[in-house]
Amino acid sequence: MTGSYTEWLTWLEKSSWAATIRQSNWLYQWLEIGHITGIALLVGAAFLFDLRLLGNSRFLPVTGLVRYLLPWSRRGLILVVPTGILLFITNAAALGHDPTFWLKMGLLILAGLNATIFHTITFTTVVRWDVNRSTPPKAKLAAGFSLVLWTAIIACGRLLAY
Repeated sequence: MTGSYTEWLTWLEKSSWAATIRQSNWLYQWLEIGHITGIALLVGAAFLFDLRLLGNSRFLPVTGLVRYLLPWSRRGLILVVPTGILLFITNAAALGHDPTFWLKMGLLILAGLNATIFHTITFTTVVRWDVNRSTPPKAKLAAGFSLVLWTAIIACGRLLAY
C-alpha cells in the first residue's frame, strides 16, 4: 500500500501541471497569493462570526452576520481548495509523507465537521438568541473550537512552507 501511495505522489509531482508550476517564474507565487487571499476571506469571516458567538457585538444579529459573512467564507474556500491542491502537487512526494501535512488535513476535517454540526443543529435555534441575548453554550463551544482549529491549521500551513 505504501509503495502505491508513494508512486502516486511521485506521479503527481512529475505531472505536467506540477512541472509547469515549478518551472514558471511567477505561477507558484501567484498560487500562494491566491491561497493566502482565500485563507484571509475564509478564516477572517469565520473569526468575525466566532467572536460574535462568544459575546462580542451582541447588538449585531447573528442571522445578519451569517447572511453577510458566509458568502465571503465560501468565496475564500473556492480560492483555497484549488490553489492548495496545485501548491501540493509541486512537492507531493515530500508533503504526502509529512506528519504536519496530515495534521493539517485532519484539522481541516474537524473544522468542516464543526461548521457542519453548528449550521445543521445549533444554528436552527438562532431565533431564540439572535440579538442582545446570551449565546447558548453549544454555540460558544463551536466558536471556541473553530478559533482554535483555524489557528492551528494556519500554523501547520506556515510550518509546511519551510
